[in-house]
Amino acid sequence: MEVAINNMIDEIKKPVDPEINGSARKAELQSIKQTATDCKELLVERQRLEQMIKDLNNNGSIGEVKDYTGGFAERYSK
Repeated sequence: MEVAINNMIDEIKKPVDPEINGSARKAELQSIKQTATDCKELLVERQRLEQMIKDLNNNGSIGEVKDYTGGFAERYSK
């Protein structure tokens, strides 16, 4: 997610080509605006996920995943 956000920020930083006019310029500006909106949504989602992980780590709910499934002998002991 971080890579996607950084790529979007790099795209937003690129200047608009001064030689284009009319609908092409409008389309490019709209594309930049949409990229900025998408980037904002990703940033909000990333912050929400980071906060969720932080809260779960503090509450002790996230830990090593333990495998309680039976091994070979337990599966075929019927």
